[in-house]
Amino acid sequence: MPELPEVETVRRGLQPVMEGSQIVKADARRKDLRFPFQKDFVARLTGQTVTGLGRRAKYLLADLASGEVLLMHLGMSGSFRVIKDEDEKAPGKFHHPRSADRAHDHVVFHMSSGAAVIFNDPRRFGYMKVIARKALDDEPLLRGLGPEPLGNEFDARMLARSCASKKTSLKAALLDQRVVAGLGNIYVCEALYRAHLSPRRLAATLATKKGEPTDHAKRLVSAIHAVLNQAIKAGGSSLRDHRQTTGELGYFQHSFQVYDREGQKCQTAGCSGIVRRFTQNGRSTFWCPKCQK
Repeated sequence: MPELPEVETVRRGLQPVMEGSQIVKADARRKDLRFPFQKDFVARLTGQTVTGLGRRAKYLLADLASGEVLLMHLGMSGSFRVIKDEDEKAPGKFHHPRSADRAHDHVVFHMSSGAAVIFNDPRRFGYMKVIARKALDDEPLLRGLGPEPLGNEFDARMLARSCASKKTSLKAALLDQRVVAGLGNIYVCEALYRAHLSPRRLAATLATKKGEPTDHAKRLVSAIHAVLNQAIKAGGSSLRDHRQTTGELGYFQHSFQVYDREGQKCQTAGCSGIVRRFTQNGRSTFWCPKCQK
């Protein structure tokens, strides 16, 4: 599933053709994705100007002039591509390739900018929903989400407080969207590696008995910030090329330090460990047993 940096990269790719542009025509080519489309889904979008394109965790949020918001989630296999002046571009290239099968083009937005924004989703785990902006805080899909990991409120103190009473592993806590929003398996593995913390470590060890953040918590928050910023920058740098020349996004898989590197030497200076993989909460976890404690 695309994680926060991939979704942010997609947002940046769609922003120039959607923000400030009118949805001249919306085309839903089936009745449902993960959930059924609202009966008036097309009617509520047609003729609306997209006044802003934002992101919350792994969700894209298109603000409409009507005061409503188009909520979009990529699911497991969803992706957008943009066709403008017969030139087709895909805003975002993921670690697991997206589908090129046009039979799975399920939603198309024809924009007044001259672009067609197409949502393709072979497994149909993505979803879209139109919601009143004033009701967004009560939306079940968003309610209960934790802080944005790159937001001002997310720091070592907040993370320690959220994990202080947890009896789960550190990795499981970080994947809990109520603790921190938008992190997924790849970036949790990368952040734990950079912080030199074992994914098996108890989450509660991020807090002292008084609930204060430990050095582990401080290192981990710093690592989360670093890995997300690096990933977004990789997408952003390639995004400028995307706009100007190649139409491709070189992406963060080229910078993985531990994820998907089973059997390879640890990249930590002075460490002679070998990256291992094990299954944790149904997901592959990659780590160095020697330097992650």
